[in-house]
Amino acid sequence: MTMPAHAPLRIALMIECDGPGGAELMMLDLATELRSRGHTVLPVGLTSGTGWLGSRFEAAGFHPVAFEIRSPLDFAAARQLTMILRDFRADVVHSHEFTMAIYGAAAARRAGARHVITMHGGLYYAAALRRRLAMRWAVRRSDALVGVSMATANELRRQLGVSAPRLQVIPHRLPQRIGARDRVRRELGIAPGEPLIVAVGNLYEVKGHAVLLDALAKLRAVTGWRLAIAGRGEEEAPLRARAAALGIAERIHLLGFREDIPDILAAADVLAMPSLSEGLPLALVEAMSFGLPVVITRVGGIPEVVTDDVDALLV
Repeated sequence: MTMPAHAPLRIALMIECDGPGGAELMMLDLATELRSRGHTVLPVGLTSGTGWLGSRFEAAGFHPVAFEIRSPLDFAAARQLTMILRDFRADVVHSHEFTMAIYGAAAARRAGARHVITMHGGLYYAAALRRRLAMRWAVRRSDALVGVSMATANELRRQLGVSAPRLQVIPHRLPQRIGARDRVRRELGIAPGEPLIVAVGNLYEVKGHAVLLDALAKLRAVTGWRLAIAGRGEEEAPLRARAAALGIAERIHLLGFREDIPDILAAADVLAMPSLSEGLPLALVEAMSFGLPVVITRVGGIPEVVTDDVDALLV
């Protein structure tokens, strides 16, 4: 199909996970920006989501819809999604991550819409041949494949055999957020001049928080520092146990899910990001907008946006 270059579009934005997380926040920001440019945006998710992202979309004035996937290869789900896209009269379908890439590729063409895939750095699809084959099929039926960093794009190229011009890199933009420093420091009982180290990320093993605790245990004799981790996940109990075993539990604050990340970053003196794998983490970009010193692992697209010993310490 052809469209005038500057005509307002009807765009369906689809993501399989419900957050909270960087990819979900990026999609919310993208929807808001597209709407401000005159386009009509429909957020699409899965009925199995927790509702966090859907509620954020509703609060922002969008009307999200959902469809249900009951099995790994669910033709009824593809038909349901096709009907959603037809009813919306979508011009473009923008699918984020693996599951939506597959179902979006199947439904967009039937609905007469163009299809774009964005991958945020998760490589879980590459572990199984059937998933790699499914991704190759989806990419062949799509108009573009986007990686959020050059490292992500290189991995897509290696795993899927995709090359330019179909494969493109579009990094996260720098969010403009303002935070208040004093409130969070009072909440945590941080004394004036006491260094607060902050990590932002869900409590999953891949985020490497256990590595951070091990490193900080070596600073046990250094007085005054505290660590606050904003995020939730299945690693909370193991991390609490690890901090206790290392003798640093009284210095560690596991904050759980927080809506006030700008305030937390404003309260921090250092951002630590010990991830074992990343695409281009939004928390890093946000921390840099606050001028925070950053200590971070040399993985994924991180070396593309910071220079070691200039913008950050890469480890």
